[in-house]
Amino acid sequence: MPSFAVSIATLSLLQAVLVALPKERRAFGWMPRSPWWALVPAGSIVVVVFGIEVLPGSADGLAWLALVAVPPLAALSLGWLIHGARPTLALAAAPLFALAWAAQGSLAGEVAATALSALACVALGWLLVSVVLARWLRWGVYAMAAIDAVLVGAELLQGPSGVLVAADPGGLPRLQVLEFGAARMGFGDAFLAATVGCLLVASRPTPADGPMPSKWRTFQARRQRDGVLLVAALGLGFDLLFFALETLPATVPVALALALVEWRERRRESAAGLSAGGRSA
Repeated sequence: MPSFAVSIATLSLLQAVLVALPKERRAFGWMPRSPWWALVPAGSIVVVVFGIEVLPGSADGLAWLALVAVPPLAALSLGWLIHGARPTLALAAAPLFALAWAAQGSLAGEVAATALSALACVALGWLLVSVVLARWLRWGVYAMAAIDAVLVGAELLQGPSGVLVAADPGGLPRLQVLEFGAARMGFGDAFLAATVGCLLVASRPTPADGPMPSKWRTFQARRQRDGVLLVAALGLGFDLLFFALETLPATVPVALALALVEWRERRRESAAGLSAGGRSA
């Protein structure tokens, strides 16, 4: 097994990969749109943490829910939602699950299980992005990171998280957590990274980006690239805090990356507006 430093760095880079995976704009029109969906990221961590604290047995239910939901969601991502997706690739979810089951406890089994959970997060991210406006969802991302940081700082997350990680769905793969070597990452941490990736790709260009849709793909690629680089750099830098701390909120680097991308876009749009004003004068 790789060392903890290598393991946690790999999981941090996985978050960057999850920002890079979503492609184009994908809509699920059958779901009702509402700003209340923006509460899902923050609400998920609150419900899970305090739900397990009150009812420890609910962790087993969440483990079974992940076992049932993750493989088809991963297949959806492989077939339609990520760069390079093709319908035939959806079938790859089956051998990944088989490997995760047959090689439990080995690095290969952990990689297969983690890949399934990560891919499922992309599908969940697209579902969420499809039903709520970007400006509301951004605040939902920031709220989840803030709550995660508070819960970790107050040591309210570690206990329920340990119970959830230990939940065993009858000897089948544990898909409710992402594990690699000596480190682990919560499902919510991967879900937020994938959601940010979908959010960056789904955002519409501004007038500063030129005529639409001619600049659409350039705009998407730039935002996604910036998000990937920022999540990777901030995540790896954040990992250095493990020299002093045992648990860190892995949602914080992702939320910071989103804030920096949005800040850069606002500055760019303001600069373009000032330039246009100067020309018109």
